[in-house]
Amino acid sequence: MTATAVPAVPTALLSVRVVERDAESRADVIPLRNGAAPAVPGRAETDAAGTDPDPIGPDPIGPDPIGPDPIGPDPIGPDAVAHLGATGKVGEVFALADGRWLLGIGDGEPVDLRGAGAALARALTARAEAVVSSATAGTDQPAVAPAVPTDLAIDVAGWPAADCCALVTGLLLGSHRFRVSLRAIPDQPTVRLLTTGTELAELTSSVATATELARATALARDLASMPSDVKTPTWLVETAAALAAEVPGLSSEIWSVERLAEQGFGGILAVGGGSARPPALLRLDWAPVGDRTDERHLVLIGKGVTFDTGGISIKPAAGMHLMRTDMSGGAAVIAAILAVARLALPMRVTALVPAAENHVSGSAYRPGDIVRHYDGTTTEVGNTDAEGRMVLADAIGYAVRELAPDLIVDVATLTGAMKVALGMRTGGMFASDDALASLVLEAGDRVGERWWRMPLLDHVAEDVRSDIADVRQTPKGPGGISAALFLRHFTKGLTWAHLDIAGPARCEKPYAEVGEGATGFAARTLVELVRVCTAR
Repeated sequence: MTATAVPAVPTALLSVRVVERDAESRADVIPLRNGAAPAVPGRAETDAAGTDPDPIGPDPIGPDPIGPDPIGPDPIGPDAVAHLGATGKVGEVFALADGRWLLGIGDGEPVDLRGAGAALARALTARAEAVVSSATAGTDQPAVAPAVPTDLAIDVAGWPAADCCALVTGLLLGSHRFRVSLRAIPDQPTVRLLTTGTELAELTSSVATATELARATALARDLASMPSDVKTPTWLVETAAALAAEVPGLSSEIWSVERLAEQGFGGILAVGGGSARPPALLRLDWAPVGDRTDERHLVLIGKGVTFDTGGISIKPAAGMHLMRTDMSGGAAVIAAILAVARLALPMRVTALVPAAENHVSGSAYRPGDIVRHYDGTTTEVGNTDAEGRMVLADAIGYAVRELAPDLIVDVATLTGAMKVALGMRTGGMFASDDALASLVLEAGDRVGERWWRMPLLDHVAEDVRSDIADVRQTPKGPGGISAALFLRHFTKGLTWAHLDIAGPARCEKPYAEVGEGATGFAARTLVELVRVCTAR
């Protein structure tokens, strides 16, 4: 159990191990499908009367997650399920008095299993925190140890690997907590997946991959959740570089504000000019040694605005505190390339994160300014709160000129228009190439992140041109589309996709494996995109 004011990044997650089932194995979690009797893998046979000889009782997770409520000798049969009111709906979790758990898994589809895993992890955390709070009430001392499971077993023998991976994703992400507090945080438990010897090797490999994908999402959440009094542009790029240094084969490079000025990154300098905290640029490179199954070079670019007041075009006070997550695109890109390198995927990948704080001061950039970007393009500023596209334009221009990539994918919390169009659970995807669009959609579908392709309309593109500069920062027309078309100008015809995550990057109420606050959305899609490319 730990207590800290500012959590270390990455924060600790529940751990998962795949182990071979033996005659002594006992499953601690009983899955319950919609309208079905619970499966009890690893349990002794029931007696002739159809009842289990071990009398236990349920303890529904709810307002009082501590005390048991015994119901008699039939703990897992239809009578017990009826007494609990369990239906098998995803998210139902009941703690039984003997330490086992009844878990609703819906129809058992991957989306259901992600939600079920997350619900179980949250129930474990809720119980642990309740015990800690009870033990520390009226004292200055943390509890010695919470009276909750530290080791749980789930029998998954015979499950498809994809289903196991979905459950693991939910367990890991449901266990994620980002808290800036001196309150004690219970240690994370271990979950053992029980399987047969013939399935052990394949499932271990699949679960290791699923774990890396979940870790990417969790790290992106950590970075986006960090409060901006800590998370300066320098903190962001240096933290990412430090994490990269721990991964063999991954290299980093950081541009200081002086170097940005020397090399002409006008968009980043304009956005960061109003803050006392200088902007920076991060580059991370993964160049696998040996044969590559995809010889293309993919560049990932993520918006790294560590706090966004809107600048002189200042935002309303309501909701401004959420702007600590305005670098969620950069967080997703950082987390994704770390996972790509840890998985040693055979494709060259570069990540660029232009980092700046968009603030208000006498040195802030103004509507009406003309900004010259890295590639020489000039932009007429119309609204200083459209800062994301300004920093992305510099990074895209750098990628095109210096890296000559085959594919560019940028990710950003770019426009409120995407929230209006698609809501809070779906990302907007723009692409100059149908094949790349299909790959992004496939990758998102495989990892449970939903994307919707949006159009790049020619008649809106005409309004990107400026009379006084090369392009207008805020062209007329639908906001999400016009922003994407502005960025497309800097790609110089290279194959490119733009992912607008303004909606799903944040969550007000947890659902499935998605937690409240920063969601880490897009991180898994980016990793899976590389996996899809290298598998073809």
